[in-house]
Amino acid sequence: MMMNRRFLADANELCRLDVGELTAGFSSGKFTPLEVAQATLARAEQVQERFNAFSLIDVDAALAMAKESTARWRSSAPLSGIDGVPTTIKDIVWVKGRAVRYGSRTTSSTPCTLDAPSVKRLRAAGAVLIGLTTTPEFGWKAITDSPLTGVTRNPWNPKMTPGGSSGGAVVAAATGAGVLHIGTDGGGSIRVPSSLTGVVGLKPTFGRVAAYPPSAFGTVAHIGPIGRSAEDAAAMLGVMAGRDIDDWNQGVGELPPLVLREDVLKDAQIGLWTPYGVVDSEVAAVVAKAVTLLDDLGAHVEPIELPGEDLGETFRVHWYSWSRQPLCSGAADLGHLCDPGFVAVAEAGARILASALVAAQLRRAAFGAAMDKLLTKLDFIVSPATAIPAFEVGPEIPSDVILDWGINAGSFAFPINLSQQPAVSTPCGLTAAGLPIGLQFVGARGADAKVLSAARDFERASP
Repeated sequence: MMMNRRFLADANELCRLDVGELTAGFSSGKFTPLEVAQATLARAEQVQERFNAFSLIDVDAALAMAKESTARWRSSAPLSGIDGVPTTIKDIVWVKGRAVRYGSRTTSSTPCTLDAPSVKRLRAAGAVLIGLTTTPEFGWKAITDSPLTGVTRNPWNPKMTPGGSSGGAVVAAATGAGVLHIGTDGGGSIRVPSSLTGVVGLKPTFGRVAAYPPSAFGTVAHIGPIGRSAEDAAAMLGVMAGRDIDDWNQGVGELPPLVLREDVLKDAQIGLWTPYGVVDSEVAAVVAKAVTLLDDLGAHVEPIELPGEDLGETFRVHWYSWSRQPLCSGAADLGHLCDPGFVAVAEAGARILASALVAAQLRRAAFGAAMDKLLTKLDFIVSPATAIPAFEVGPEIPSDVILDWGINAGSFAFPINLSQQPAVSTPCGLTAAGLPIGLQFVGARGADAKVLSAARDFERASP
């Protein structure tokens, strides 16, 4: 589903094309990767001025990569199906030769000496890396502002937040400042902003995409693709995915290949995840219409409740405990330079007892096993991607919402980080004020292709 976006319509035509359209144009000679890169870089400058989505627009490097891609396409020797496609990297994932700052004034401006595995794979596939996108400090919250880069704004309404922590990535995706975008998701940081800006974002099965260096947020932290369609996200994931020996957390098993299938919603058994926390009335109404569409597509949808107890507390203990790590690893005397909210969470994490963390880890293991069992009976779980639509920049949660972000607006995201299944947010409608609402599909671990196929089927059927 491609919603009508004024802010995308004013982009150069080359910036509005998807992966398939770009590679078809490269192959036929209708246009070149260099021409697309030039248009995308110009668009990125416009987007940066309006919405502050980038911490770096890497003009010289992007043009050099695009020239090399152009030569390959002219020789009919592209490296992959995304060769020449403009791509951004969240400023939390290492890029060789660039200073990755994690949105923090406490980090080093020394360039990284190597690429993270996902970036290495994208580079080897010929993707044109146009820059780094904004994040809150160390990706700690579900909105995007930081002491280093300031406030990132939602292109649907610049008074509103795009969510976070992959806020710059989703803004770049929505506005045509790149086609493929790396995000990270430790508690909803891909799916929440994708929902609030009307793009597609996948948190893959944990281990599908290798991570190095390891995240301070441990095994709830995932790296995944963001784009304007499920097919683009799938094309990106197919390149990023795979084993990397530097990622010890990844394990040695092989996950099923990424092949999208047709009509996966027909006769699918779907559990409708009932509200956990407070759901905005407009979100509930739009998601109810989406469920009707799933019925029309032949799915069998029944309400369910997720297994497990104290999920909010279980996640809080994990997240707060790990939030202390960045300050313990060299920035402790620089806390005055940090986001006060991040410092408060890190200090709360320092007070969590080891026994409480162990108890939370045991609850998490029981919940993860119960989710695996549930998804042997169901093809998918669906839910709102977020419980509320976008709200004004500034606060971490709207003043009229009583519960905090972790157990309210992100309540449909963080449990799936605990259990590590693939989950995608895809647009399903708009509020009366014209703000996007996302629908989340969750599948069994390893079923990333099936989840993306469901999102694609839903996109095609949506008005």
